[in-house]
Amino acid sequence: LGRVQRPPRWARGIRGRCGGSDRSPQAGMAAEDEAELSLLECRVCFEPYGPDGQRRPLNLPCGHVLCRGCVGALAAAERQRLECPFCRRLCGPAETSDCLPLLQLLELLGPAGGGLASALGRSGGGAAGAAPAGLGLRLCLGGWGSLVNPTGVAACPGSGRLAVAHDGKKRIHVFGPSGFCLRRFGERGDASNDIKYPLDVTVTSDGHVVVTDGGDCSVKAFSFEGRGVLAVREGFCLPWGLDATLKSEVIMTDSEAGALYRLAADFQKGELKKCQMIRSQLVSPRAVAVCQTSGAVVVIEHLKARGLSKGSTRVTIFSAAMDLIGQMDSFGLNLVFPSRIYATAVAFDKEGRVIVTDVCSQAVICLGKPEEFPIFNPLISHGLSYPVGLTYTANNSLVVLDSGDHSVKVYSSS
Repeated sequence: LGRVQRPPRWARGIRGRCGGSDRSPQAGMAAEDEAELSLLECRVCFEPYGPDGQRRPLNLPCGHVLCRGCVGALAAAERQRLECPFCRRLCGPAETSDCLPLLQLLELLGPAGGGLASALGRSGGGAAGAAPAGLGLRLCLGGWGSLVNPTGVAACPGSGRLAVAHDGKKRIHVFGPSGFCLRRFGERGDASNDIKYPLDVTVTSDGHVVVTDGGDCSVKAFSFEGRGVLAVREGFCLPWGLDATLKSEVIMTDSEAGALYRLAADFQKGELKKCQMIRSQLVSPRAVAVCQTSGAVVVIEHLKARGLSKGSTRVTIFSAAMDLIGQMDSFGLNLVFPSRIYATAVAFDKEGRVIVTDVCSQAVICLGKPEEFPIFNPLISHGLSYPVGLTYTANNSLVVLDSGDHSVKVYSSS
């Protein structure tokens, strides 16, 4: 404790992983190593944390974290209260608690301390598309010229076909399970059923493709053959993300209104039955997903920037009855994952776990089931440029929409 404190490693001129694209890959790996070391060491004695004994990380009431040895040393027998060495707030030794996010991270890294890069599968130049958790790249669709700035992807529950929304002349591309493009529809234009600016897409259980159109603030439904069957304009401000339930209802976010809607329709007859606001006072909600087993709904909110901040995202989970059951923003997620997380897409896997894409680390991350939210389990950490869409097929293949290289990437268990 008598050592002169030195600046933490992350403060020594190291830029974060989201700080720019002008660095070499070697510099990026160095920054990742520095972030890992800074997070996993006590900032008083500079010794690495451990799961047990004197190196176990403890929370102070002020939010700072020290190892158990330093907490004991600061609160010696003659001092019944200790002073936080960073903010000078006083507290008693009994007011400390285990730092669970760091303990979970230490458990993830394993007893050998293999390092965060190892846990993420970043073994220094691995093959693109490699995925630690048993996932391998099986298929890559699209590419520049075939897809132009894609914004949404969805899988048909029955046929396994994929619908992709993008900015091409025909806004919707339908791919078969083998990757062959079956058809294109959704003309760019000003007619009632034309699509002006698609933001997201979903496929209902009865086989209809539903698209949010930011160009005229509407929701439009098509058959898989491309026939327009319904256009919903209910005073939406900016309809954005959407997902279908097992009953072929559609849950939709209105980003500008900060609201969540439930749409029920007879798509065969082209009749809207109900358009109900089921949640309000959200902050710029965009991506949304519905759990097909529990009916839970997860939404990604985009929080406004403060000062020089570039803004952040928040993952919010509701029960089927729309009661709030879990919420975590970028700052909270950073306690689990030592890098800024900016979530863009979300899905539930067949076990009911929340899966998100992160454009900062160019990764796909599992955050666990709502009752254990959040945990951290990287699923894909290589081969992605700017992941903006996410869905699961009926055979449990993970589909990632990568706007960075205008492609759709399908991953399956190795």
